[in-house]
Amino acid sequence: MTPDQLRERTREFLAANDPSTMDRMDFLRARFDAGLAWVHFPEGLGGLGLAREPQNVVEAELAGTPDNDPRRIGIGLGMAAPTILAFGTYEQKRRLLRPLWTGEEVWCQLFSEPGAGSDLAAAGTRAVPDTKDGVAGWRLTGQKVWTSSAHTAKWAILLARTDPDVPKHAGLSYFVLDMIQPGVEVRPLRQITGEAEFNEVFMTDAWIPDTDRLGAVGEGWKVAQTTLMNERVAIGGRPVPREGGMIGTVANTWRENPDKRTPELHDQLLDLWVQAEALRLAGIRLRQRLAVGSPGPDGSAMKLAFARLSQQLTALEVEMLGEDGLRYDDWTMRRPDLVDFTGRDAGYRYLRAKGNSIEGGTSEVLRNIIAERVLGLPAEARVDTKVAWKDLPR
Repeated sequence: MTPDQLRERTREFLAANDPSTMDRMDFLRARFDAGLAWVHFPEGLGGLGLAREPQNVVEAELAGTPDNDPRRIGIGLGMAAPTILAFGTYEQKRRLLRPLWTGEEVWCQLFSEPGAGSDLAAAGTRAVPDTKDGVAGWRLTGQKVWTSSAHTAKWAILLARTDPDVPKHAGLSYFVLDMIQPGVEVRPLRQITGEAEFNEVFMTDAWIPDTDRLGAVGEGWKVAQTTLMNERVAIGGRPVPREGGMIGTVANTWRENPDKRTPELHDQLLDLWVQAEALRLAGIRLRQRLAVGSPGPDGSAMKLAFARLSQQLTALEVEMLGEDGLRYDDWTMRRPDLVDFTGRDAGYRYLRAKGNSIEGGTSEVLRNIIAERVLGLPAEARVDTKVAWKDLPR
């Protein structure tokens, strides 16, 4: 399908579905059914079986129409959907992708644990085979932590240990968990911003039918790699306009506070502006490569650079504002429905940016990935990859 044909198809869709006369959710459902949600997905699953790049044609034609909110459902869009597409059965894709894309069902990620954060393969949450009402499935017991949006989520993507008698990477399986069930308890974790944007999740004999497993038993680590690589691209490589994102916010602070300007701060701002523009252009190149392939380890570099730049920019903004930058608008405990890196005041942005080098893979782990898988440097010595998980010290 040529860009002109796709443009015409999108205009025909708008002619038949006037958003000014439709309920927002009905419009989003119709857009999904027309294959205009993500055109690189298969027909019947929100797409047209095209490359990724023509999505820009659709977005340009539908600008100003109702859309989903990636800040609220970013985990579903950026992490769950590509994993379901890669490893899900057709029935799983048909059942899960439409309400995921429209935002009717929010997703969260149950990966990290108190004893398995950067070393995710050490996860100890257990999934044991069990049968419920004649249906084959799994009983889940364990604890997950740092789970963004768990308090609003209907579904979770979950990594659990199904075989403790083999090395840690081999004994994991990947599931979709219904969060709205007995045996799943979500508790808020208040962070440095005052918000409880993320949570800890306790599972006590929670039930997962085997039909909600993604990939084969024991291949959870392989499936998780797809999730993690897409997560890093979603965080560090998402499209932004020129002077968009954090650099735009800090540049506006500079323009609005002429009395705070100094030559030294000006030099720092220009340097970071150049870095932000280089990162934006690198993101465009990365997404162009994704038009014909899947995310690789180079997405880790984008996420690493994003975290570093975000922290430098927010620190510069606080320094620029002086004592005003130390004021904090409201440290009231709240549980927001969405993740917002650039919202509220400079103090919030400075504190929230501290998490950028942790979420989506710590900067230390990402440097190892880049060194080994991009630069081809020797891997660090490991003594825990040939030992059964149950025999590892904890």
